[in-house]
Amino acid sequence: MPVKIRLQRHGKKGKPFYWVVAADSRSKRDGKFLEKLGTYNPNTNPATINLDVDGSVKWLQNGAQPTDTARAILSYKGVLLKHHLLGGVKKGALTEEQVEEKFNAWLEEKEKTIQSKVDGLDKAKADAKAKALEAEKEVNEKRAAAALPEVEEEVAEATEEVAETTEAAAEETVEETAAPAEEAPATEASTEEE
Repeated sequence: MPVKIRLQRHGKKGKPFYWVVAADSRSKRDGKFLEKLGTYNPNTNPATINLDVDGSVKWLQNGAQPTDTARAILSYKGVLLKHHLLGGVKKGALTEEQVEEKFNAWLEEKEKTIQSKVDGLDKAKADAKAKALEAEKEVNEKRAAAALPEVEEEVAEATEEVAETTEAAAEETVEETAAPAEEAPATEASTEEE
């Protein structure tokens, strides 16, 4: 039974999500599989890959052939490197400890490169957000500058109206205060007559 390490599609239309599986090469793409080795999500940046390295190496040692995409994923996660190093153990060129040491050193280097890419993407996103904010501020300032003469005219008109109404109100209050003063002597005279 020829075994292939391949991708099995899941997810929804336009948003694929893959399982990395070891399956009989004669089975359907999304059909029966022998073992699920991990997942691959190409929708994120960078792509999210979770993989059982030891299980994948075991299948490679037993003769499983990866498809082209699965080979790229296995290489990206270091499965092919570990398989190669374990071949050196079989020949007697390396020991198990040396293999683990080299593989862990490679993993640390790979993590650094992935983290630098993530940091670069975050920085680019922050720069784009800052540029958008600056552009928005400029547009708002232009709108405010264009609306400033109209607002000044409206304010001037409103202050003139307020001044006119206050003058009219002041004149009315002066007239009202003067009228009761004239009536006051008449009331005093009427009290004297009584």
